[in-house]
Amino acid sequence: MSVHDIPGTLDVTDPAVFAAEWEEWHRDKDARLASEHGFLAVTGLHWLSAEPRRVPGAPGSWSTGPEGVVVELDEGEEILVDGVPVRGRHLFGIIPERGGVDAVWGDTVIEVAKRGGNDVVRPRHPEHPLRTAFTGTPAYEPDPRWVVTGRYEAFDAPRPTTVGASVEGLRHVYDAPGRVVFRLDGRELSLTAFNGSAPGTLTVLFTDETSGVTTYAANRHLAVAAPGPDGTVVLDFNRATNLPCAYTDFATCPLPPAENRLPVAIEAGEKIPHERGPVS
Repeated sequence: MSVHDIPGTLDVTDPAVFAAEWEEWHRDKDARLASEHGFLAVTGLHWLSAEPRRVPGAPGSWSTGPEGVVVELDEGEEILVDGVPVRGRHLFGIIPERGGVDAVWGDTVIEVAKRGGNDVVRPRHPEHPLRTAFTGTPAYEPDPRWVVTGRYEAFDAPRPTTVGASVEGLRHVYDAPGRVVFRLDGRELSLTAFNGSAPGTLTVLFTDETSGVTTYAANRHLAVAAPGPDGTVVLDFNRATNLPCAYTDFATCPLPPAENRLPVAIEAGEKIPHERGPVS
């Protein structure tokens, strides 16, 4: 994690420095999204079953069963798995929830993953029009007023929390270790938090009164640095981001817990992507 991903390190006393750090962070975030095999390169979301099937944009026939995901490559077809050439039948094995393996086929990366208890295949092609036409994510201008200090309240034990997904009928289960409590415009608010990508950090999913108006309707995501010794946390809503489902239908993003609908307008962070068009 780079320093620019950690809201607590931002200089909110100098507007020029604050804006420059935010611009650098946002530029880097969009660059990762639109990288050669980033999420904008995904050309399809294919759910596997016991019946072998061809997957558009990938070689071979794919299936899943008690042993896990299997691909049967035709004669002359070859993929690389962990840098090792594979031909014929290849067993990827049991993939853990939210885990994945990448196979390489020419300039294409084939993501083999498990989401919501289902094995899926997602080819990623660098020439996918969604990626090549991407011009960046619109966002509110950075404003230090949206950097809010709060406190982290740990639960007695992590709470398994089931949430919906951007794919109808799919469910995700996360352990929520606690919640963050903060004040905004004189109101005390709270957000159930999940574990972040780095040890000790947190992540929150939320919607607010801008959702479906200027920001993506289903969810936004906010990374939170590890709480201080006294439980202090910093919420920088300028860095509220879209999840991949804001850009493409080939994502399985989780939705926020019901209690994370904020009754205020968070006019900060990323807006509805150009690819989704204006709200009707």
